Amino acid sequence: MNEELRPLLDIQELDIKMIRLMRIKKQRQSELKQIEALRLDLNQQLVLKQEEVDEFDKQINALEQKLKELTDKYKKLESQQAGVKKVEEFNALTQEMSVLEKEKVVLETQTSNILDRKGTEEEILEKIKESLTTSEANSEELEKEILSSIEKINIEGQQLKDKRLFAVGTVNPNTLKIYERLLRNKKDRVIVPIENHTCSGCHIALTLDHEGRVRKGEAIVFCEHCSRIHFWQEDESRGVRGGAARRRRRHKMKT
Repeated sequence: MNEELRPLLDIQELDIKMIRLMRIKKQRQSELKQIEALRLDLNQQLVLKQEEVDEFDKQINALEQKLKELTDKYKKLESQQAGVKKVEEFNALTQEMSVLEKEKVVLETQTSNILDRKGTEEEILEKIKESLTTSEANSEELEKEILSSIEKINIEGQQLKDKRLFAVGTVNPNTLKIYERLLRNKKDRVIVPIENHTCSGCHIALTLDHEGRVRKGEAIVFCEHCSRIHFWQEDESRGVRGGAARRRRRHKMKT
């Protein structure tokens, strides 16, 4: 293995742990946003539903006011009718009172319908209030757990940063820049071993010449397909030598 890669492999492990931590942290922060969005949505529903109920109250009050005016007018006509002596005047007042009665029936029907709708909306309003109360109680505990988890992630992340800061002092700066550029692009391991004649990063077969240059470890060798840096694992090397020895033994037995 190229000696410049050994300390980079340790740094890579720290970076991979950091990337995983950041993914978990991002997921936990997303959960917090979802909780807040749910709370906001319920509050908005509560406000809108309360506005609908209040609007029904206004409509009912307006109709009740009209009904009162019609009732007062009706009583006034009744009082006038009691003092009328002419049949024509009596009949005219009777007709006017009949019109008022019809108007009252229409207004009473409208008021009844709105009261029914208001009752339905008030039931929904109460359910929203209950959901909001339950959600706030449940989310409070969940938020505490998430925030505690994020705090632990921050602590672990700082520890990884401290270890990495110490480790980079042992790496060739130019090689480190190459590695960090690849890491920013891949967000995954960028120094990978050759396994079964293929890149363990992109899993595409490699040429024998490429594999030979990696085994020599004289220079940093990049994958021709994914640009990852390749290294030769010692156990892989032993496996190749062992395989060669077994082939030689089989050849002698045949001879």
